[in-house]
Amino acid sequence: MANTRSAKKMTRKIARRTEVNKARRSRMRTFVRKVEEAITAGDATAAKAAFTEAQPEIMRAASKGVIHRNTASRKVSRLAQRIKGLPA
Repeated sequence: MANTRSAKKMTRKIARRTEVNKARRSRMRTFVRKVEEAITAGDATAAKAAFTEAQPEIMRAASKGVIHRNTASRKVSRLAQRIKGLPA
């Protein structure tokens, strides 16, 4: 348990930051899920539309430090590859 004033403040800051990061991660996952659902359904146009919305969200999560930038790039690359493999 935190004893000093500064440690108590850091505990509060960490709790707030955790909530913000959870929301950002959840938002990113929602956008990724929409792309994956469109890919599973085999709908190329919907998948491309969802991907164009998801890509900035993934990169935003990386820039905010929620996920590593290499992880973000890997996610974008793999989604793009799966969309490219769909029949037009």
